[in-house]
Amino acid sequence: MGLARAWSVALFGVDGVVVEIEADVGAGTVKTQLLGLPDAALHESKDRVRAAIRNSDHTWPTQRVTLGLSPAALPKGGAGYDLALASVVLAAANSVPADRLADTVLLGELALDGRLRGVRGVLPALLAARREGLRHAVVPVESLPEASLVEGLTVRGAASLTEVVAWLRGDDTALHPAPPPDAPPPPGSADLADVLGQPEARWALEVAAAGGHHLLLSGPPGTGKTMLAQRLGGLLPPLTTSEALEVTAIHSVAGLLSTEAPLVAAPPFIALHHSASVAALVGGGTGLAKPGSASKAHRGVLFLDEACEFSRTGLDALRTALEEGEVRLARQAGTVRYPARFQLVLATNTCPCAPPKEVDCTCTPRDRRRYQAKLSGPLLDRVDLRVKMRPLIAMNGAELTTPEPTAVVRARVLKARTRAAERWSAHGEPWRTNAEVPGPSLRREFALPRPTTALLDRALSTGSLTGRGADRCIRVAWTLADLAEAPNPTANHVAAALEFRERRSLY
Repeated sequence: MGLARAWSVALFGVDGVVVEIEADVGAGTVKTQLLGLPDAALHESKDRVRAAIRNSDHTWPTQRVTLGLSPAALPKGGAGYDLALASVVLAAANSVPADRLADTVLLGELALDGRLRGVRGVLPALLAARREGLRHAVVPVESLPEASLVEGLTVRGAASLTEVVAWLRGDDTALHPAPPPDAPPPPGSADLADVLGQPEARWALEVAAAGGHHLLLSGPPGTGKTMLAQRLGGLLPPLTTSEALEVTAIHSVAGLLSTEAPLVAAPPFIALHHSASVAALVGGGTGLAKPGSASKAHRGVLFLDEACEFSRTGLDALRTALEEGEVRLARQAGTVRYPARFQLVLATNTCPCAPPKEVDCTCTPRDRRRYQAKLSGPLLDRVDLRVKMRPLIAMNGAELTTPEPTAVVRARVLKARTRAAERWSAHGEPWRTNAEVPGPSLRREFALPRPTTALLDRALSTGSLTGRGADRCIRVAWTLADLAEAPNPTANHVAAALEFRERRSLY
C-alpha cells in the first residue's frame, strides 16, 4: 500500500483555492480519518465514498486510511470533494494508476451506488485550477456545458465512478468530451413602446441605461413604474466575455445555471418581493455566506418594486454595494467577497394608501413621513436619477405621443456608451460607464470649468447637496453630454443632472 495525491478546489465566494488531497493507506487500526477542517457534509463524505467504491465493484482498503486536505488551516465544506477522495484512495491502494491524477482537478458528489452528481461552483473552481497550472478536469456530465466555458483546460465529463476509474486506467474513451459551446439565446425583453406617456420617466430610463446610473420612480399605482423598470434590461448592451464569466461564476455558486444555456451573456434582471430578508438582498446563510440578489444582479439590474414596503435595514444594507460594487460577508467560517456592481431601480408609491390622485389621500402626515422614511437620506444620496410619474390621462393611444420602441432608444444608448468607453480608455482608464468613474478623478483629471459647475457650488454652499451628490451629478452630466454627442458637459447638462436629484418633487 502507499501514498497518492489528487486535486480539488475550495470556494470562498467566487474565489477558488486549489486543495491538495492526499491519501495514505498503511498498517494500523482499521479506520478512515479525514483531516483538514472539513465541515459536516465533507466529514460524512468518507462514508459516501466507501459505499460508492464498494457498489462500483471495487474494494475499499482493509487497512488504516488517512485523508489529508491541504492547506490544512483552510475551512472546507460541501460534497464536491467526493470524486477526488474516491480516486485518491483507489490510487493509494494501487487499484488504479496515479499518473493522471498529477495534473487533473476532480469535482463531483458521489451517490452511494457510484453515480456522479453535479455540484455548484464548477466554473469558478475550474478558473482557479487553470490559474494554478492544472491542465485537465473531470466533472459530472450535467456540469460539462458549464465546465466547457473555461479555456485552457481539457475538460471531460463522467456519469459514474466506474467511468472515472476506467479513464485512470488508460481508457481515453471512457469519459465524455466537452460539447462545443452553443450560442446563447437572444435575450427576451418587453418593448418600451408598450408604455404609454411618461416622457420624463422614459428619458430618465434612457439616461440610466446610457450611464449605468441608479433610478427611483415614484408616483401613483398603475402609472407604469414596473413596466419601465422591466424594460431597462432591453436597453443595455450584451455582456463582454470577461463580464459574462464574472456573472456566470456568481450564478454557478448560487445554483442558478441551466444546462441548456450555461453562459449568462445578457445583463441579469433580478426582481425581489418586499418581504425579502437582508440575507436575500445582500447574501448570507450558515457557514460561508451564499450570494444574495445584489450579487446575482451583478452587471445587470436589481429591481425593488414597492421599495417603501421593504425593511429599512434591508435597504440600507445595499449602501456599501452601491458605493463599492461588491459585498463582503463575514461569518465564523470566514469572510467571502461577491461582486455586486448592479443598477438599482426603485419603484414606490407616494404614500401607504396610494390613491390615483394625491388629493384623495387619506394618510396622516405622520403616516406619510414614516412610509417615505424607509428610503433613508444616505440611500437616496446614492440614487442618481429620481423621477415622479404622471397619472395617465387617456387610454386611447391616438391621444398620446407615439412612444419610441426599445430598438430606437437602445441604439442611442449604445452610441452614448461607446463614446464614454472610448473617452475613458483613451486616458488609460478601465471604466466602461460614467457611473463607474471615481469622484477624485472627476474632480482632478476630468475637472469641469468653474462656470459649468457654478450651480453645484451654490447647492453645496447652501447644504442642499452633499459631496457624494455633487460627484453623482457630474457623472450624470457626462452621460447627458454623451447622449447629446457633446465633447464635454455644459452648464445646462449640470443643471439637468441636479434637477434629477430634487427630492422634494417626489412626494
